[in-house]
Amino acid sequence: MSPKAPVVECLIVVDMQRAFLEGANASPQIPQLLPAVLQQLSAARQADALVVQLQNDGALDAPDEPGSWGWQLSLESASTDVVIRKSEDSGFVGTNLHLLLQERRVAALSVCGVMSEMCVAATARDAMRLGYEVVLAHDSHGTYPVPPYALGESVVCAEDAARAAEWSLGDGITIPAHGADVRFLAPTTSDN
Repeated sequence: MSPKAPVVECLIVVDMQRAFLEGANASPQIPQLLPAVLQQLSAARQADALVVQLQNDGALDAPDEPGSWGWQLSLESASTDVVIRKSEDSGFVGTNLHLLLQERRVAALSVCGVMSEMCVAATARDAMRLGYEVVLAHDSHGTYPVPPYALGESVVCAEDAARAAEWSLGDGITIPAHGADVRFLAPTTSDN
């Protein structure tokens, strides 16, 4: 274990829903990021850290339209997980996520899931803005390729799009190479 391994009290799992993880329309990065996310989930639960699964409520006829097959969480929730539904990119907009983290006295959190440049980055950015220490493990988030904007332009591969999303968050975030590098602790509550 590296002496500089980031230590957090919360894991925020962003939009790990069937529409994005399963079937023909799954993100091409799922085979690489799913084991890393599952490893973080296991470590967080074993440490009694707070686990929050964000579930996006997509628009009518979107792949993640509420109640549809694609809207369902792909990863089974443990009884101790908190599931928060959202309708904006950031898990903090229009939800009780910030209040929950304050109540549990969370100071540092790890964000993982999909889509890197959208909901993952928006959630991480708002967490930093609100004063949390944020970790985004390189292998624990992913997205889709970015199609060409105009004729003659090339496709941006999913890996490059995900890396650009990390880069866009600036110096205020910790980006370890692997989710396995993240260490979890139980948050300190007023009862402890």
